[in-house]
Amino acid sequence: MNNYFERRYIVTGIFIALAVVLLARLFYIQIVDERYTVFANKNVLRRRINYPARGPILDRTGKILVQNVAVYDVMVTPNDVKPFDTLELCHLLGITKADFDKRFVKAVKYSPYRESVFEKQLSKDMYAAFQERLADFPGFFTIQRSIRTYPDSVAAQFLGYIGEANDAAIKRSGGYYSPGDYIGISGVERAYEKELRGQRGVEFQMVDSRNIKKGRFANGAYDTIPVAGERLISSLDLNIQKLGEQLMQNKVGSIVAIEPSTGEILAFVSSPTYDPNLLVGKERGNNIAKLYKNPYRPFNVRPIQAKYPPGSSFKPLDALIALQEGIITPQTTFFCPHYYMAGNHRVACEHFDGVTDLRKGISQSCNPYFCNVFDRLMNVNGSKNIRTTLAKWKTQVNRFGFGIKLDVDLPFEARGNVPTPLRYDNVFGKNRWRSSSIISLAIGQGELLATPLQMANVEAVIANRGFYYKPHLIKAIGDKQVIKTEYTIRNDVGIDQRYFEPVINGMQDVVDHGTAAASRIPGIIMCGKTGTVQNPHGKNHSVFVAFAPRDTPRIAIAVVVENGGYGASWAAPIGSYMIEKYLRGYVSRPKAQVDYIINKNLLPPPPGWKPPVKRTLRDSAKVDSLKRDSTKKAKRFKRDSIQQSLQLKSAARRNPKKQDSVNQITAALIQKKEDE
Repeated sequence: MNNYFERRYIVTGIFIALAVVLLARLFYIQIVDERYTVFANKNVLRRRINYPARGPILDRTGKILVQNVAVYDVMVTPNDVKPFDTLELCHLLGITKADFDKRFVKAVKYSPYRESVFEKQLSKDMYAAFQERLADFPGFFTIQRSIRTYPDSVAAQFLGYIGEANDAAIKRSGGYYSPGDYIGISGVERAYEKELRGQRGVEFQMVDSRNIKKGRFANGAYDTIPVAGERLISSLDLNIQKLGEQLMQNKVGSIVAIEPSTGEILAFVSSPTYDPNLLVGKERGNNIAKLYKNPYRPFNVRPIQAKYPPGSSFKPLDALIALQEGIITPQTTFFCPHYYMAGNHRVACEHFDGVTDLRKGISQSCNPYFCNVFDRLMNVNGSKNIRTTLAKWKTQVNRFGFGIKLDVDLPFEARGNVPTPLRYDNVFGKNRWRSSSIISLAIGQGELLATPLQMANVEAVIANRGFYYKPHLIKAIGDKQVIKTEYTIRNDVGIDQRYFEPVINGMQDVVDHGTAAASRIPGIIMCGKTGTVQNPHGKNHSVFVAFAPRDTPRIAIAVVVENGGYGASWAAPIGSYMIEKYLRGYVSRPKAQVDYIINKNLLPPPPGWKPPVKRTLRDSAKVDSLKRDSTKKAKRFKRDSIQQSLQLKSAARRNPKKQDSVNQITAALIQKKEDE
């Protein structure tokens, strides 16, 4: 009896234990582990994404730079497809039967039960024709998307472009993006992706075990509507941006113009450029391939990525540091004998300036004057302490924005270069170099490199008499006109305000009667500095930096024309036209002058290009003589070959056993003739 009760308790305990295990497993499956919920939802629910319109981008006056146009993607769910007229579908979509088969197989591999993209970006006309026949193609449907359109086809490198998200972008987004989604690839489209993309809407559909739709899940309670992206108001002035791109056509280089009082970028020209409309639509892939093959690299964002020695445009900055350090005064003079001797190295000057003070040194761009200034700067603590002195000088230059990133609101900005003492230790050996070894820095050459944006920012510093705001391209975000706080902070460069006037006097003289006198703007006081930048790969670069008006500056500018020669030749007139266009709304100089700049082609030869060899009359005579000799030899060889062949055939008739060898010899003669 006791054994019976003991067995009963054991059996009951086993059943209770099994029940607890099952309940625990059910609790884990339904509450703890979300995988099973996901699996169930995938079997029952179908999620459809509704894509929002991407935010438009405007110029500073409200003119549209980029907006959206509706296109339609054809989607397919392979399991819902029933027999239909395949050729008619191909005709409506403009594809071949082979294209259809390839795409349908791809859709089946992705999922027989899930929708995927079959054909992208149908135009409105194609969509209308397809929509009329949609009932004839079960399993196919359309969804609306929007693509970018550019009314004025300008500022391509500034705006950037969008494209399909790749695997890396999808992974970085934490699953937000899916294959086929569009994302900003470059420019503002990339930098402000989160603001521009908006918020996607989601629609949930219920399906049964046969994948037949059973209506909206929970009557649409969990559906969300798409929210359009934020509108961006850029700092660009469309009028001068257009003019800048016209002036720079058939040239390599860039223009950057900044409003000194705010740091807003007024013009952002990168040349050669391209029509941004080429990067939308069905031909996008072919157009991108062509642009990548262009030897002048139009995808380069030269205002922030190209690095050049600033040349003589750097001299005012060096003068400001020397004034602040008490090395010179505006009245300090040096003698210019047409050159400067740095040890055994001769630094040439364009002209004989004689006794030169600061104002004359800037206006005439006197190399010996600034070599003497730099020599004093580097030896103020003795020649043995030059490493420490150069490090301090580098810090002072960095404060102007040279050799550092200015954190403009675009990706892939370059930092330029201001050399460190370690750089020269590696070249010359530690403690084995002096000011004469690095004298090229005095005139903005050597290892010193800056982007056009950095050059323009220095002009904004001088225009503001000692400070700048971070340059930026977007001045307001959304309807609330949000401005990023970092662009409202004043950045001081550590130079007393009183030292700017002597330098500005010299820069005014540059335009009034100095190296840029030919680019003077009637009625507007412009302060500037030309630069002729040495280029080891070809003709020198033409550089011009300036700001205007002198006392109430509204624009600071930097122009770089690669292989343009003297700064006064090309960069200076381009800069002056841009400044006048912004300040007055028109260019007062004769139209013929402006058109001459616009139409001039200064494109350097592409990499690997070799000039054609010019042949003289004597060379041509030699070629003709060789041709005649070759023709005579060919005729003589043909005659001899025929004679040999006839002789061999005659011998073969007398001796049939030799016929095979005759045939071989004849074939060899014919082959030799063909080779000749």
